Amino acid sequence: MTRPVGTATRGTTNPNRLRRMDRWIAAAHGPALRRGDAPVAVDLGYGAAPWTALELLQRLRTAAPRCAVVGIEIDPARVAAAKPYEREGLSFRHGGFEVPLTTRPALIRAANVLRQYDEDEVAAVWARLCARLAPDGLLVEGTCDEIGRRHVWVALGPEGPRTVTFATRLGSLERPSDLAERLPKALIHRNVPGEPVHAFLRDFDRAWAAAAPYASLGARQRWIRAAQDLAGDWPLTDGPRRWRQGEVTVNWAALAPNSV
Repeated sequence: MTRPVGTATRGTTNPNRLRRMDRWIAAAHGPALRRGDAPVAVDLGYGAAPWTALELLQRLRTAAPRCAVVGIEIDPARVAAAKPYEREGLSFRHGGFEVPLTTRPALIRAANVLRQYDEDEVAAVWARLCARLAPDGLLVEGTCDEIGRRHVWVALGPEGPRTVTFATRLGSLERPSDLAERLPKALIHRNVPGEPVHAFLRDFDRAWAAAAPYASLGARQRWIRAAQDLAGDWPLTDGPRRWRQGEVTVNWAALAPNSV
């Protein structure tokens, strides 16, 4: 038996932790999932409990009823613990970044997995996972806090990174740059002067401050106004429908580290 590629994570998980990422995936990738006859989504590194895989199945099936989910964990004890939760459309398997499936998945979600790796390891992991995707597949890799209030993720196709999404519970936000602590590994050490992601968060904070008069209408209206201003200088790829959810998505090329 081939040894799985990667190392075990801490396994920290909580119910509903990945709701923001799941909601975005269902909206952004739902049409591609519906085009497949039997699309498979992978919850890679789901952790010590199977909650996130169960929730992913439920949320994806609202967008693509034929979708199945496979939870993959490098720790065999976690796979054994998850097996009783298997059901139609949901299974669990021992593995790692090699993604040991006989079919190419339409989606790989890797949340809070690469956080423990070194920055210089990320590109190779991305390339390995993207190579496993179906032709119209999507890799979503990112980080969130323990209860899912703040989340930042990168979306990648088989060709590589496409976008970065910042998502938050607006009622808990003081300023957009609060999300910096949840930047994925590829970006978190680049939040320094001279790097694009630092400039983006700086401009987002300025737009947020300028939108303060809209706070009387609620945090959502302030966020939408800030995003509208931000779109004048940055290539945002979404619009008010997603902004209302406490999200902003920007083209990866605009935030890519200077050395990439």
